[in-house]
Amino acid sequence: MKEIFIKDIDLFIFDFDGVLTNNFVHLDCNGKEIVTCSRADGLAFDALHRLQKPMYILSTEKNSVVAARARKLKVPVLQGIDSKVKEIKNLAVREGIDLQNVLYVGNDLNDYHAMQLCGYTACPEDSHKLIKSIATVTLKTKGGNGAIRELLEDTLQMDLIKILYLE
Repeated sequence: MKEIFIKDIDLFIFDFDGVLTNNFVHLDCNGKEIVTCSRADGLAFDALHRLQKPMYILSTEKNSVVAARARKLKVPVLQGIDSKVKEIKNLAVREGIDLQNVLYVGNDLNDYHAMQLCGYTACPEDSHKLIKSIATVTLKTKGGNGAIRELLEDTLQMDLIKILYLE
């Protein structure tokens, strides 16, 4: 397994459904969608902000739920994306970043080609088997249950207490 170090990551890209959520959608009687996200991931995003690491949420679906969570996390969101590969290439050019220094977190088949493009990849424990087979890291946490927090604390060995509260 290829080791990942925070110093080597210049850009983080996160899929939304199945990564920041548990991949379930709840509908009320008016058709309004409700998803479940983990507050534990919120602290992970706070740490990335503190370290001034660029990050994006990338979603093929255009949904106000995605935009609302991105606003809360203070993370730019690109949604309604037809081609994640094309969008990642555009982001790398815009940010002046080598694709080998991009960490992409995805969970399903629509992330496959995007993950092959990036130097580092991760996926939650409950990801599609093909995604697990190509990921640099398969997390022990399921999507929507703090997978990003695990990525930072356990995989990247980041001390969130130090980053968030002692510096």
